[in-house]
Order: sequence, then C-alpha cells, then structure tokens
Amino acid sequence: MGLGQAAARAALIVPMLAVPAVLRAGTITGKVELIDKGGRKASDLSDVVVYVEGARVKPRPATATMIMKGKAFNPRVVVLPVGGTVQFPNEDPIFHNAFSVSGENHFDLELYKRPKVGTFTFQHPGVVKVYCNIHPQMSAVVLVVDNPLYAKATPDGSFTIEGIPAGKYTVKAWQERAGEAAKDVTVTENGTAQASFALDASSYKTVPHKNKFGKDYSTGEKY
Repeated sequence: MGLGQAAARAALIVPMLAVPAVLRAGTITGKVELIDKGGRKASDLSDVVVYVEGARVKPRPATATMIMKGKAFNPRVVVLPVGGTVQFPNEDPIFHNAFSVSGENHFDLELYKRPKVGTFTFQHPGVVKVYCNIHPQMSAVVLVVDNPLYAKATPDGSFTIEGIPAGKYTVKAWQERAGEAAKDVTVTENGTAQASFALDASSYKTVPHKNKFGKDYSTGEKY
C-alpha cells in the first residue's frame, strides 16, 4: 500500500473513532388503575404521572403551559423536571393571581389579565399546589421531579417512559387524590420492562384551602 492510500485510510478511520458510542437504553411501559369514590374505576387517568425515582440522568430544559381560562387551570396537572419553567397565560378578560405556598417552590405571580403571561421556574423536586388568590375554585398541581424520565398516563391509564439507562429503579405512579404507589423495575439495554399500578382515591376528602395570606376567601369575587 502506498503512502497516499495509507493516509486516505487513516483519514477515514479517525472520524469513525471520534463518534461516541450509542447510548443503549430501555423502556418502561405499563398501565395504572384508579379506584374512585364508591369503588368505581376511574374512566379518565390523564392526571396520573409515572416517573423513575432517583435516576442519574441530567434534567433537560423543559417548559410547560398551564392556561388560566374560564376560571380554571388547564391542564390541572403538569409534570416537569427540576429547572423547568411553567407559563401561566391568562386568557380570561378578568384578573387572576396564580400562587403557591408549597415549601421551597412557593411563588406569587400577582394580578394580571389577558393577554399577559406569567412564568415561574421550579428549582426543587416536590408537589406544588397552585391556586388563584381571587377565585377559590381554581386549583392545580405542578409535580417537579429530579430527572427527565417521566410520563403522564393516557386516559385509559397506559404509559411509556423511554430512554432509561440499564439498571434497577423504583418507579412511582402519582395522582393528586390517591397519592402514590411504587414498584421496583429492572431495565435492560434496549429492552422493555413492564410495571402496573393500582391507586385508591376512594377515601379522599376535599379540604378548603386558604388564600396566599393564609386567610379564608371572601364570599364575593372582586375582579
């Protein structure tokens, strides 16, 4: 082989060696069932979140939107990783004041109306209960997790979480009224693990919440 041919071959080999190895990851799929009041099975489980706890996968930048419209938050449940931002657009012609007093994730977006959009970035994992300081019927939840391995269930309770490095994990299913259930799952390279969960919200009782000042809401709306 001549010097010219050897150089050409080396030029092909070097870029190939520089390409990083493809990350081999697995998937977790499954289904969640939820028992509601009266022992009935819930027909819509789209507010259930399933996530992998404690996985050493760095969170990626994420943004979610929780619209304030018709004196309600939509969607009522949002999930995102630590460092993620939620946008709160007001699409009503009246004022709203989204706030939370949930520990380190507390925030207060003050009063604003359409077309303003308030935002908040969540830096700590946990359940964040969100309310409007003007309208007590408005409530929502932001679930902040410590990694990007999560999914919201479909209405029938099915879920899929992809891109999970091989290993043993605790997987949790969470729902606002039912709390959480946990399963230990082993994920193999390029494999699919199964996990099923049964949640029980039959004994849940609604408790009136306070406004951002820790006081009861007034009987009449001012805005």
